[in-house]
Amino acid sequence: MSKIKNSPSLSFLLTLIAIGIMTLFGPEEATLGPSVRLVYLHGAWVMTAEVLFIFAALIGLVALVTRKEKFHRWSAALGRSGIFYWLTYLPLSLFAMQANWNGLFLAEPRFRFALTFAIVGLLLQIGLWMLDINWLTASANILFIIALRFTFANAENVMHPPPSPIFKSGNWTIIGFFVGLNLLAWVSAYFVTRFFLQRIDR
Repeated sequence: MSKIKNSPSLSFLLTLIAIGIMTLFGPEEATLGPSVRLVYLHGAWVMTAEVLFIFAALIGLVALVTRKEKFHRWSAALGRSGIFYWLTYLPLSLFAMQANWNGLFLAEPRFRFALTFAIVGLLLQIGLWMLDINWLTASANILFIIALRFTFANAENVMHPPPSPIFKSGNWTIIGFFVGLNLLAWVSAYFVTRFFLQRIDR
């Protein structure tokens, strides 16, 4: 029974169900209507991925300075969690496009960059897992988020109007809901990270 209670996979699944239910009851928007709920979810998912990449880099930096094994393990687990959320954010992005704009704009600059970083990031994490070199993993996680943020900071905005339209909307119901959805997504990310951490510790 204790193994079930301590299972990060089960905890993630339960949190995922909670996220799904919360998304279904999200506030509608005047222009997009109920389909905006997919935009909320895809936004929370990609922000969670970026938070994980940032923490993977920061803890990787701490690991390089302190040379402590536990920080290297956490950096590796966070990097793998980050690419998991980045990969699963892509289909959410496609669903949001189809539901809100009745088509897939695959040439959209930010989607192309997202797909590129998904492929590169996945191959990178697989390579780091196979090589299993602490300093290399930490360094790669640092360089990855720097490259990602630089690329997206200079990317053209077509279907992603800057800055965040949610936080600039002035609608506190939508803002509060989106913040809550992000917090719940971060809880799910904790369980995914624990899952990868358990695999590293074996």
